[in-house]
Amino acid sequence: MSRSHIRHELSVLEANLRKELGTLLALHQITLDTQQLSLTSLIDEMTAAKLADEPLFIKLTQLDAALCQLDLGLYGLCSDCEADIEIERLNANPLEQRCTQCAADYSHEHRHELRLTH
Repeated sequence: MSRSHIRHELSVLEANLRKELGTLLALHQITLDTQQLSLTSLIDEMTAAKLADEPLFIKLTQLDAALCQLDLGLYGLCSDCEADIEIERLNANPLEQRCTQCAADYSHEHRHELRLTH
């Protein structure tokens, strides 16, 4: 995948997430210009509004990380072991932060956290 293709995919995803965020904020009667604020500002606003438990919050933080990684030339590297993330994983989820092995290890190590929060 070329850098421009990745950036395009992330831009499309960002546009969709911003629309989804507008709907979520309307449900909580929060007025924000989701199209004008930076991702970092949107993440900060969601935190202040106590919406950090929303799945959308996680997606926005992952998108912000992916864009930063792309700018730094680190997109597609596992955040844990720094190996290349399998292309199939990135095609399935362009926000993926871990290779298959590290994702399995992370899931296993943090499984108790999932039980405690749900």
